[in-house]
Amino acid sequence: MEYLRKTVASSVLSGIFDLPLALRDRKVEVIVLPAKDTTTKPKRQLGFVNVPPLPESFFDPLPEEELQAWGL
Repeated sequence: MEYLRKTVASSVLSGIFDLPLALRDRKVEVIVLPAKDTTTKPKRQLGFVNVPPLPESFFDPLPEEELQAWGL
């Protein structure tokens, strides 16, 4: 994640933020981070699908004709 970190005079920020008295008239550190993007779709959770188990015949070798059709 990219960020920016800079030390500036608090007077530079007076037009942007209403700084507390303890932060006025001194140097302050400003850190800029990207905002969370709320427009992107949430990531899908990976996990197991609730489906019936595969039949035993699924693991049988393919017939010779089908292997030749695929060039195997």
